[in-house]
Amino acid sequence: MALARPTLAAIRYGYGLRPGQNSPSDADGLMTQLAKGIAAKDRFPREGIVGRRETATRVISLRAAESKAAREGKPNESIRKETQREAQRIYRLDAMSRLAQAVHSPFGFYERLGSFWMDHFSTSALKSLPMRMIVPLYETEAIRPRMAGSFADLLKAAILHPAMLIYLDQDQSVGPDSRVAQESGRGLNENLGRELLELHTLGAGSGYTQEDVRAAALILTGLTVDNRALEMVYRPRRAQGGAITLLGREYQDDEAGSQDHMRMLEDLAADPRTAAHICRKLAAHFISDEPPADMTEVMVASWKASNGNLGEVYRAMLEHPLAWENPGQKIKQPFEFIVSGFRALNLPDDNMASLLADMEGDDDDVGPVGKAMQMAGTAKSAEQRRKRAGQANAMTLGALQKMGQPIWQPPSPAGIPDKSDAWLTPGQLSERIDWSRRAARLLGQKLEPADFLQGALADAATPETRKIISQAPSKLHGLTMVLASPEFNRR
Repeated sequence: MALARPTLAAIRYGYGLRPGQNSPSDADGLMTQLAKGIAAKDRFPREGIVGRRETATRVISLRAAESKAAREGKPNESIRKETQREAQRIYRLDAMSRLAQAVHSPFGFYERLGSFWMDHFSTSALKSLPMRMIVPLYETEAIRPRMAGSFADLLKAAILHPAMLIYLDQDQSVGPDSRVAQESGRGLNENLGRELLELHTLGAGSGYTQEDVRAAALILTGLTVDNRALEMVYRPRRAQGGAITLLGREYQDDEAGSQDHMRMLEDLAADPRTAAHICRKLAAHFISDEPPADMTEVMVASWKASNGNLGEVYRAMLEHPLAWENPGQKIKQPFEFIVSGFRALNLPDDNMASLLADMEGDDDDVGPVGKAMQMAGTAKSAEQRRKRAGQANAMTLGALQKMGQPIWQPPSPAGIPDKSDAWLTPGQLSERIDWSRRAARLLGQKLEPADFLQGALADAATPETRKIISQAPSKLHGLTMVLASPEFNRR
């Protein structure tokens, strides 16, 4: 079924239609979204990049001081609990801000690429308490500003950020023959070297060997994290000296400020296998689980001609005729489903902040969930606040947790599954129907099912779905069925 280009652009390359928000109809319009998104200020971290570094280093310092005191037999449980609560509160604020940005941003292609690259270069806020504060910083500081430039620049920014170094234990890795290894007995950790080759650049099955994994890990030795400055630093005493051969190239580390890791990353970015891996993954994310071979070939050719300029690669994809055909080949991931649901419901910007207030139990800023309960005549009470908080969480972060995609918590370094069969399961569909019913009840009181269907799907709605919605036994049932429909769950 052919769709109007603005409809397809919003659903396939953005987070869905939103009443009153225009959608692009071609590659130029989508690339403009990307450029404007990069130029705009992200909503997270809440206090900005500089402020987040100050906040994180303060909390980390407090935590380190308490840990030292505990080792000396003078633990301070109140400080430990306080830092835990603050880190978790900061994470929730940032996660809600990221959700709100995706819901309200007019730059859908930019937002979708932000999610794609954060998944490609996965890190997890669950790794440690500091990572609750560092991972949001990683996305806005390392990933998003570089999504339209050189892949080599994006690769270096992602791999050398403290979030990646901590997540894949590079801060624990030392060269087997290094001075630190000789003094401490510590050894090599291959996690980052392995994922660098398998996930971030060449791709699994591309011909590298276990010896190459070890070589990459050896070249990366010396890199660690300065926790006070939250910066990557090079420590020669931790580095493996001598010549190291990776994929037929020799890298020489002189233990005195080596840049061999930078040369390795540049070489991996320029490898044709990396271009093939990334281009196929992009097309598989946006178009279909098994993307058209001629599309990926065009994208790879653009990569080669532009020396890995990602903007040119996206344009090659978007200008291919198949970029605008055969809609509905992908199942929305949970984050996409919830964001597109809020967009279809036209949730006001200030109400997203109020949802967080509901979750935090703040009576001074009652959100839509609380308002719905008050309209039902529920008195303000501690019980009401608890109920309101539970409902707000069930609509946002809790829903994402139950559906299997909590924000900044991928299940592994490989990221979130991006194949339709991962999300087309009975349990997943049950959760989505439950969310749809709750959203319709709390946020759709003023909507009519037929109008909502048109606003949410436009010409993507099939005649069969239109008929089902028109025959719904109640308004609540009709609104629920729009969000639970096959068309709304596909892109």
